[in-house]
Amino acid sequence: MSLVQSARRSRVAMVGTAGALALAGSVVVALPAAAAPAGCETRDNNTVDKLLECTTVDGVLEHLTAFQEIAEAHGGNRASGTAGYDASVDYVEQRLEAAGYDVTRQEFDFDFFELTGQTFSRTAPEARDYVADTDFAALEYSGVGTASGAVVPVDLGDPLAPTDTSTSGCEAEDFAGFPEGGVALVQRGTCTFAVKVANAETAGAVGVVVVNRGTPENEGLVAGTLGEPGVLPAIGVPFAIGQELAAGGTEVTFTVDAETGTRTTENVVAELPGRTDEVVQVGAHLDSVPEGPGINDNGTGSAAVLELAENVQKVEPQATLRFSWWGAEESGLLGSTHYVEQLPEEEVARISAYLNFDMVGSPNPVRFVYDSDGEDFESTPAGYVSERSAQIEDTFEKFYADRGLANENTEFDGRSDYQAFADAGVPSGGLFTGAEGVKTEEQAAVYGGVAGEAYDPCYHQACDDLDNLDLGVLDENADAIAYAASVLAAGGPGAGN
Repeated sequence: MSLVQSARRSRVAMVGTAGALALAGSVVVALPAAAAPAGCETRDNNTVDKLLECTTVDGVLEHLTAFQEIAEAHGGNRASGTAGYDASVDYVEQRLEAAGYDVTRQEFDFDFFELTGQTFSRTAPEARDYVADTDFAALEYSGVGTASGAVVPVDLGDPLAPTDTSTSGCEAEDFAGFPEGGVALVQRGTCTFAVKVANAETAGAVGVVVVNRGTPENEGLVAGTLGEPGVLPAIGVPFAIGQELAAGGTEVTFTVDAETGTRTTENVVAELPGRTDEVVQVGAHLDSVPEGPGINDNGTGSAAVLELAENVQKVEPQATLRFSWWGAEESGLLGSTHYVEQLPEEEVARISAYLNFDMVGSPNPVRFVYDSDGEDFESTPAGYVSERSAQIEDTFEKFYADRGLANENTEFDGRSDYQAFADAGVPSGGLFTGAEGVKTEEQAAVYGGVAGEAYDPCYHQACDDLDNLDLGVLDENADAIAYAASVLAAGGPGAGN
């Protein structure tokens, strides 16, 4: 990390967030976080006020520091299928057992993929070498090998235009007349990357380039997964580079190298029994990408859920509180999907709410609440919306409103571990502070930070470390997580106040 990056990140982390004070000039000093009162580890935090008193950013940072140290001791990451992830599981289990929980470690096998090399160049009409992890990135589970050929836009507008609803490459008919040996250029949209790549393979493509949507939150680099091993080399690019490639007469070559194979990983689950059969489940993925320690993505969510679990252990809620840490999310939401698929139908039906927390301390943040009432984004599947899912969104919005904290909705389209629950009919929702999307001028005016930069400039990179956090928003969201879980487990928004 350069000194320029470090200085910028500190400014982003402190301006416009709770718990910070801007002094004269450009110097910014964080106010000390309120310490938890004595006895938090043993007292019955049976009201929201008591629970929030004991929920501190220092408690969350204790866990994040442990995750950072684990990554440093195990090759720089905590990816599923590696020793770093196994050590993260051990840490969570040890903390839960020390707090008095019975812990379940649920094993499952998955297809391991670790990128070992990638290159991408335009060879015509003018030669240009692109920069890995800035201008392009291999999709996880991409086929290994080299793809070279003419770029063929697939069902794209002319010119390529921003859209949230592109169906480019989603149907075999999109590839009608596709020349064998071409490189398919498709746009991120309404179907999975795997569907686009499979259709391209059937049509005779030698490789696939996925361009981002081009909307304000989706202009940057596409970093995603096929969910299972593919055959064709496949990469993602930002919208601007996609526009370059969509011009006529463009030829490219790119290579993807990776270590692959079957490995075993685990989910971690513990629960606090309630007085009824109802379950409120709280979850966050514990794994990082292989490229870095994953402190914001998703150490923050994992640490905040662990802080909650430790602080409510003496409580007897109305609904059972179940805590979950998912493996292999970065490989395609695999741990949460395995968990839901293994649950009997009657157990799925017991879950009245699933709350998901993925990246809740981004350094250039917006307070995002998932659009689980379906009112703001066309991309929210109709089946994800119910009276209860709307209630979940309302609960988070009430927390922010009561504290005068601005917030806004974000897409609820299956990008994180809530997908398996929502697909199974479980009312779901959660929080997010932004990934590779770019902060707008309007958002910077409301939340502070830097317009025109990513919410998390270190998303899926080695620099996603302890310096890559906004401690103010992390503190707020740790409280929001504790509030929502306790309120919903007590019967609904406003209960337990």
